[in-house]
Amino acid sequence: MSSSWQTGPVRRLRWRSRHRSRNMSRRPLELGKPFEKKVVFSLGVVSSGRMLHTAGITARNSEGDVVGKGDMRAQVAQCFANLDDILKAAGASFGDVIKYTIYTTDIEAFDTQTRDMRFPYFVDRPASTLIEVSKLIDPAMLVEIEAIVSLGD
Repeated sequence: MSSSWQTGPVRRLRWRSRHRSRNMSRRPLELGKPFEKKVVFSLGVVSSGRMLHTAGITARNSEGDVVGKGDMRAQVAQCFANLDDILKAAGASFGDVIKYTIYTTDIEAFDTQTRDMRFPYFVDRPASTLIEVSKLIDPAMLVEIEAIVSLGD
């Protein structure tokens, strides 16, 4: 059976751009960090309804190097510092976060080593999901955090 349906990322992108609502606004955030020039995704996207959806935020510094190799606490601190940069660029703060999804390679270490440092980031009790995964994109990474943020009306 022959089909005119093409597969692959280019075809999917063309389909999405044709079928995206004309009323939907979408603005990728650009923080001006050198690492951003090396990747094909945005660190965050502000969408209609004034919502910000971040990419997976990892413990990379502004040059793209992993901070705190083997140190869960240092990596979580760097992830939240990176998220703070994204929130500020969008005109938001940690109080505007409505959901976190946190991926870690060691759920026990995450829970025990970072429990005391999480409060400022969970100030208004956002929804949160913690998931243990076998590995992340870089073997030196221990944690990756995504956030959904309300930017108001």
